[in-house]
Amino acid sequence: MNVLIIEDEARSARLLERMLTNYDPTIHVLAQLPSVTGTVVWFQERSARALPMPDLVLMDIHLEDGLAFGIFEQLSMTIPIIFTTAYDDYMIRAFKVNSVDYLLKPIDEEELANALTKFRTLRSPAPNHDLAQLLAAMQSLREPAYRERFMISLGTKIHSIETSDIAYFYSEEKASFLLTREGLLLPLEQSLDQVSSQVNPAQFFRVSRQFLVSRSAIQAIQTYSASRLRLSLQPASRQEIFVSVHRLADFKDWLGR
Repeated sequence: MNVLIIEDEARSARLLERMLTNYDPTIHVLAQLPSVTGTVVWFQERSARALPMPDLVLMDIHLEDGLAFGIFEQLSMTIPIIFTTAYDDYMIRAFKVNSVDYLLKPIDEEELANALTKFRTLRSPAPNHDLAQLLAAMQSLREPAYRERFMISLGTKIHSIETSDIAYFYSEEKASFLLTREGLLLPLEQSLDQVSSQVNPAQFFRVSRQFLVSRSAIQAIQTYSASRLRLSLQPASRQEIFVSVHRLADFKDWLGR
């Protein structure tokens, strides 16, 4: 059986190959590919030269140049796939609509062996590998459903605030608030921890325990010390806002996306 490993971590790829050999020494790993682009080129070259294609692909979701979805968008693939990923459990269960398997990192050798046995069982007679269905399920989960607005009751009035109009959320004296771009301050029933899981992380970042800020609200960033950054927001905050030391690396990565 020919197997292709698509994995951007060299150590993980080597570990997968060793597990495959332990399961069946006759398994032949055609290649270890770390990227979307490299995988697309690899398939195109093998197709042009009429070289044997893999019987099975072991594929990570996060590759060095993007998500594995990009491979499906550029190639018409009918090869069965065992996905390996660090996604959490609810996504794992959702993806098991496919007839192979979806394994959670770190990969357990017994779970991989079970997945390979399942593949071989389904392979004869010819299985119905509905990759179109799997791709549809994957695409539906690529963008989680984040809140588009907050409904807030204040006195006898109900405010409907679109999330895109919010500059930042903050907590003060065990209470949570949001501030709009126009400077409207409203109380929240949810805690900042709850709000953090409801808004799009591409738009909002939890810079500290007290502040969850929108990218567009950041007007200036100043180096306060070797390990601290101070933010200037619009509308301005009554408090000084610092990026927590343990969030600094993630914050810089978020800004660069």
